[in-house]
Amino acid sequence: MRHRPFFRWVLTLGVLLFGWSAYLYASYPETRQIDLTVISEKPDGRCTVRWKDPYTDGGRWRATAYRCDPDRDALLKAPNYDEDTGYGWDSGFMFTEGRHKGDLEPSLEEKEPYGLSDALVLIGLALIAVGLIGGNARASIRLTGVRPKTVARARKLYEIADQVARDHAQARDAVRVTWNALRREQIHAKLSAVPVARLFKEAPVSQAVQDVQAAGARTARDVLDAGVPGLEHMGMDRSSAEHAHSAARLLADDIEATLSVRVDPVAPGPHTVALLVALQVLLEAGAEAHQTARTGEELAGELERVLTEAEPASGCLSMLRAGREQREIARSAVTELRSLMAIAEQEGHPARFTQTSVDLLRVPDDRNLGLSARADFESRTSQYYGLLAQVVDSLPGWVGDLQGRPPTTPSQH
Repeated sequence: MRHRPFFRWVLTLGVLLFGWSAYLYASYPETRQIDLTVISEKPDGRCTVRWKDPYTDGGRWRATAYRCDPDRDALLKAPNYDEDTGYGWDSGFMFTEGRHKGDLEPSLEEKEPYGLSDALVLIGLALIAVGLIGGNARASIRLTGVRPKTVARARKLYEIADQVARDHAQARDAVRVTWNALRREQIHAKLSAVPVARLFKEAPVSQAVQDVQAAGARTARDVLDAGVPGLEHMGMDRSSAEHAHSAARLLADDIEATLSVRVDPVAPGPHTVALLVALQVLLEAGAEAHQTARTGEELAGELERVLTEAEPASGCLSMLRAGREQREIARSAVTELRSLMAIAEQEGHPARFTQTSVDLLRVPDDRNLGLSARADFESRTSQYYGLLAQVVDSLPGWVGDLQGRPPTTPSQH
């Protein structure tokens, strides 16, 4: 259910009424008090008065019906005030600006000039009080369960748990990438050792094949790189080109399926060095690095889900914006976050996650030459092969089985 800001609207209405009152008060024309000559007067206060209008030419006298104060002293009433004329006295207010300039303002007995303004300000203040008190009371209830520090700690734990999982995946990917590069390198080397003529075992070598060899496609790898269009461009007819390319493709597949990859630590190439360095990083991180990364991945998955539900509890503003159902879910999620963090702290996961990430990112200084990795490979060859089998899952034609047993003779390494 979406939150309806009832008290906010009450407060807004109160402020608007208060502002309207202030506008009416400020826009009321200025007046000044003047003496009024009471020409005639009745006991209930109805009277006729006369005053001098200074805003007309010559300051002429004006007269109008008025509502005199019936409770004023009898000496101010006619005929006691002026026995010669029989007139009385009263006071009133005259407009000094606006379109009624010079007119007499209605008496308080007739009309309260600020009545509407006063009513609006009273209603506005009442609404403002209701909006503030009710809104704060409601906000206090809604803010129950806001735990920004708990959510922040959970986010920190999520980050290090997710980081160790990503670091471990990156380290394993480095092994796979270098392994595939080494295999491709040795496959290409074998294909480069097969001449084009061997692709035509059942047919004599034609002049077209000799022309292709003369044009630069001398090996099976050259045929694969050139493709059928390239072979035709070199002078081979389409049928022979398709035959040669198909034979080269079959040969490449056969080599890939039966290839025994040679890991030579004595005179390694760049791909071999990169593979040994990548494997050394995982071995140095320890056998428990895999389990730690898996634990981090599982914990990060749980925390990500619960953090999404607990998002409103991360701050007062977000909690105020949330609906009732979202707030209840957030409070339950905060409780679950506390439980997950308590278990993680009890089992020492945060420190282990951090240390494993550091170990997985530690690269030897001689990574280009791989001296330490090559020496380490010689000292524990079986562990390197075992780890390689675990990372790449299956190694077609690999020397040594998936249990990590290395070749039986050094010449097979």
